[in-house]
Amino acid sequence: MPHRANKLVTLWQMSVSIRDIELLAPAKDYLSAVDAVDCGADAVYIGAGRFGARYAATNSVEDIAKVVEYAHRFGVKVYVTLNTLLFDNELAAAKAQAEELVAVGVDALIVQDMAYCRMGLKTALHASTQSACSTVEQVQFFEQVGFARAILERNLSGEQIAQIAGQTDVEIEAFIHGAICVCHSGRCYLSRSMSSRSGNRGECSQPCRLPYDLTDGKGRTYIKGKHLLSVCDLDLSERIGQMLDAGVTSFKIEGRLKDRVYLRNIVSHYRRLLDSHIAQRDDCRRASAGVSTVKFEPNPAKSFTRGGSIYLFDGKCAGVASFDTPKALGERIGRVVKVAGGRFLIDSDAEIATGDGVCFITNGEAVGTNINAVTGRWITPNRIEGIVVGTEIFRNYDRLFSLAVERNTIRRAIETKITVEFSEQSIEAIATDSTGISATIHLDCITEEAKNREKMESVVREQMSKSGQTIFDVTKVEILSVRFVPSSVLAQCRRELLEKLEKARVAAHLAPKAFAENVDAQYYKTKAECYDNITNALARNFYLDHGVKEVDEGIDIQPSTAGCRVMVTDYCIRREIGQCLLKNPTIKGELFLERGRKRYKLTFDCKACQMSLIDTI
Repeated sequence: MPHRANKLVTLWQMSVSIRDIELLAPAKDYLSAVDAVDCGADAVYIGAGRFGARYAATNSVEDIAKVVEYAHRFGVKVYVTLNTLLFDNELAAAKAQAEELVAVGVDALIVQDMAYCRMGLKTALHASTQSACSTVEQVQFFEQVGFARAILERNLSGEQIAQIAGQTDVEIEAFIHGAICVCHSGRCYLSRSMSSRSGNRGECSQPCRLPYDLTDGKGRTYIKGKHLLSVCDLDLSERIGQMLDAGVTSFKIEGRLKDRVYLRNIVSHYRRLLDSHIAQRDDCRRASAGVSTVKFEPNPAKSFTRGGSIYLFDGKCAGVASFDTPKALGERIGRVVKVAGGRFLIDSDAEIATGDGVCFITNGEAVGTNINAVTGRWITPNRIEGIVVGTEIFRNYDRLFSLAVERNTIRRAIETKITVEFSEQSIEAIATDSTGISATIHLDCITEEAKNREKMESVVREQMSKSGQTIFDVTKVEILSVRFVPSSVLAQCRRELLEKLEKARVAAHLAPKAFAENVDAQYYKTKAECYDNITNALARNFYLDHGVKEVDEGIDIQPSTAGCRVMVTDYCIRREIGQCLLKNPTIKGELFLERGRKRYKLTFDCKACQMSLIDTI
């Protein structure tokens, strides 16, 4: 990292004492949220019934209330994604839903539309990555206006993250794992250019994963039928320490549409990584309580992945795209060295099992099949077509691993100490958990002198250590004095004590600081362009009140994207294919992406090192 970034990091570290470090997990629904919490997440983000950027991941307010109740016992926070653009006729419904979510105790709302700033909501607001958290100026504005957190763009490098964190005091959230939106988040209209489905409205059709032709627009085709905008998935497992140094507070896993096996595996993997880094730092601590017991070995390669990549974290580079397929290839298991009798021989001793799913590339496309039988290195697939000598075989479904994850009973428990003291007419017990929260119970009962003090102490320890199905793990029992009481009385005392401690934990959960708009904050531009996504009167007035003089209509309320920039990205096709304009390319002149009747002109800003797509048809 350059000297300037190092200086920023140093200054940032000097300005703080102890940081709460948060592992943030996605939740498709209540059961997914429980999995995420049990596996060690410090916070979860979940979609509500409407106005979230994942149309297929919605939940009722009642279900989100259940998530809040479950999560808050561990000090785990719950954020709700309301990160689509709003139209004028939706403002009342959006406000009503947001108020219902606030009423059930969510810890923050993740928003893109600035209309939410004008709804008087009594909770924290987080600026979604969809709101273009990609520059120091943008994040500084969000901080000044009152947002509690900025969720950074996935196109940023580690150096850029450090610059933003070094010049702001707002909480910084950054993605560490999962799918990457190749476009700057919230500035993609590619789906909208092909249909009525808009990514900013939660209905992205994922056109960046489709095959395109790279042409000169005049009949010459340089690349045909490849997934030229499909980039590999993010895996920053090896960059966690650098992200902590850069000032990241919340480490975010993508995947509100992923299955529960994915969620359990990936959350458990990053929980171990973060705990390891936190243990080595005096300025960091975990943001929630409890230790998760997981009886499988987490492995990100076993879950859905288009190939792990650090993307542009270390700087802009080639080799981050997956031209052949947007699907999950999985882990490489070997190369085919022989094909005979409907089966094939691989060159490795990879442990393959019947029921596994494998895939391979044939004719430029990924093809999958299941495994019917395995004999040594000989594998019998459900289909053999396309598998020839030299074919690389990948496993994208490990049946035995998935079964181990599915069947694993995961428990998260908070270490707790109980102190017990007896008198002739009562038992007093105090339970104190690892975070310092405590509860006391005084149970009136007639006690007798213990005939065998040592044996009675043993009975007391045994009974008071039984935590059962509670969220606590009683690891120490201190006996100040001992008298005889029946085991049933001790059990009653323990149950009531731990129930009281759980209620104390929920009561101790801090309510979020409500968003309060700073009317003096000035936006860093005097004109809001169509790409700033202003689609309703509340948002328009918000920008006007913060110093903007001219406001264009957002693209999502315009009839067409013809002539508009429908994507801007730090990913570059020229760089990816070795044709960078700054390195004497052999392919010169204009370039286009074509698919059917649609054609997009590519433009290249070499100073900013960014590529844009212009909708021409």
